[in-house]
Amino acid sequence: MYKYASPKNFYVLAGQLIPWLGIITLVLFATGLYLGLYVAPPDYQQGDSYRIMFIHVPAAWMSMYVYVMMAGAGLVGLVWNIKLADMLATASAPIGASLTLMALVTGSLWGKPTWGTYWVWDARLTSELLLFFLYLGFIALQAAIDEPRRSARAGAVLALVGVVDIPIIHFSVIWWNTLHQPASIGALNRIISPTIYPTMLHPLLINSLAFFLFYYMVVLMRMRGEILARERHTGWVMQIVRASAEAAR
Repeated sequence: MYKYASPKNFYVLAGQLIPWLGIITLVLFATGLYLGLYVAPPDYQQGDSYRIMFIHVPAAWMSMYVYVMMAGAGLVGLVWNIKLADMLATASAPIGASLTLMALVTGSLWGKPTWGTYWVWDARLTSELLLFFLYLGFIALQAAIDEPRRSARAGAVLALVGVVDIPIIHFSVIWWNTLHQPASIGALNRIISPTIYPTMLHPLLINSLAFFLFYYMVVLMRMRGEILARERHTGWVMQIVRASAEAAR
């Protein structure tokens, strides 16, 4: 596996994985949305408005997962000076910000019929909003520093400091009295015996897997772009550019 720490080898591997990830993601999304929007029954309290959870919940889960990936990649980059780890953190930030914004917007749309308002300064919502600002801060900080290595180190420090927000988001419904409902999935007993009806649980899990694979598909695409930008003066990148130019003629 060490050979894939080389940007050139990783570029080739990522190019091979992206089409397969795209196909599987598309199939999972189509299946999960069909089951969630057409097969799953209406909720006995919320009616059809609960169906937004098939987008909201996976987006919220992934917003936290992507930030943890950024912090982990930043740590690897700081300790072992691996360029691909820095690229992973940089490529992940806009994806994570988009997923967090999606979670906030869909949560607000879900909150209106459920709570009677689009927004309350609930612990879960507020800590998720803070996560969105952490993503934006990471992106802005890296954009403000021209030198890639210094930019990566500054971003890694911010990501590692901000990762404390992740357990706050996760445990907020336990630590504080909030409007947000507690997790129906997550604890071991709830994984074995979840409180969600199976026809609702299955599309939720399918969509969650689709979001998971979608992240890896997009982050690999963005990392390939980062590799080309940072390695643009190397011989192998120049060969790719020449081959692309000849193919476009």
